[in-house]
Amino acid sequence: MYLSDTHLQIRDMTRQFADDVIRPVAETLDRQERFPRELYEEMASLGLFGIALPEELGGPGLDTLAYAVVMEELSRGYASIADQCGLVELISTLLHRHGTKPQQESLLGDVLAMRKLVSYCITEPEAGTDVSGIRTRARRDGEGWILDGGKIWIHNAPVADVGFVLARTDPDAGHRGMSIFIVDLHAAGVSRGPKESKMGQRASQVGALHFDSVRLPADALLGEEGRGFHMMMSVLDKGRVGIAALAVGIGQAGLEAAVDYAGQRRQFGREIAEFQGVQWLLADMARDIEAARLLVHSAASKIDAGEDATMACSMAKCFAGDMAVARTADAVQVFGGSGYIRGFEVERLYRDAKICQIYEGTNQIQRMIIARELMKKGARA
Repeated sequence: MYLSDTHLQIRDMTRQFADDVIRPVAETLDRQERFPRELYEEMASLGLFGIALPEELGGPGLDTLAYAVVMEELSRGYASIADQCGLVELISTLLHRHGTKPQQESLLGDVLAMRKLVSYCITEPEAGTDVSGIRTRARRDGEGWILDGGKIWIHNAPVADVGFVLARTDPDAGHRGMSIFIVDLHAAGVSRGPKESKMGQRASQVGALHFDSVRLPADALLGEEGRGFHMMMSVLDKGRVGIAALAVGIGQAGLEAAVDYAGQRRQFGREIAEFQGVQWLLADMARDIEAARLLVHSAASKIDAGEDATMACSMAKCFAGDMAVARTADAVQVFGGSGYIRGFEVERLYRDAKICQIYEGTNQIQRMIIARELMKKGARA
């Protein structure tokens, strides 16, 4: 087994938490679209946020592989819960790599303990996959800044206290004219749109943010001015590993449900697990879930080894996202008509899986990245 004892321990702890605490309430959370702050506070007490953050900054001091293991197990319980872990991982990574010591000291403790909720604010109506289309603008005003613009489909927007906002600071400099600002979302000039009602992962809160002449102090700037696009890109590999692991967790939950049901459901006087057609569905599910898991762990290990992991992370995210959609569809098929009924776990899993092909870069973009890396490095790189 290539997972270390530490990886196995955190996997087992997270798996038990998912089984005992998350799964029993997943259906209710999905139906109510409720933000489960009490679950996140319990996760914080277990050290399940900021997995790879060094101990001197308040994190567990683990690695990207441990993060992937945690994301899979949380998602196996309910993907909306894993999403919050992924968001905090990206924000804590940004602060670790690019934040000043005062920024780290003022935010990291509260973020990891869930005393402050964060959001990562990039997407706009004209800027999704194409980040170069962002129009949110920050202009200097004395020693500080004034922020104007808006963001859509932002995770945690309805509930967040602090936003990490990508904005243009030089309209003529392209990618080099973007910066990231740490914004108090309770400040004057900040308003929020209504919470979106989503197809899946319905307990994770998504909405719009609007900035109308929001005054920011000088120390709201994260890192260097004009380096926002670079900083954002620097955490994308880890973000894609996280979503890939989340997709594996969804697929694993679907497989477990399908295997259990196939061993109970009887037709023509036999358990349906005895029919070859059902066996092939289950076999294909197990094969592709394990393949996706190995791709995720390989990509995470490359990050931890300091290797160029871009292609590996795109492969993992693309394959795992497609796998989750296809194989939760198979789980629904095993359940037959029951799988199409709200309240059955596989129906929710099927809805939860779809976004894995879209966020953190669509799977079409992942294919473009893989092809670009192949042409740059060669097929045997």
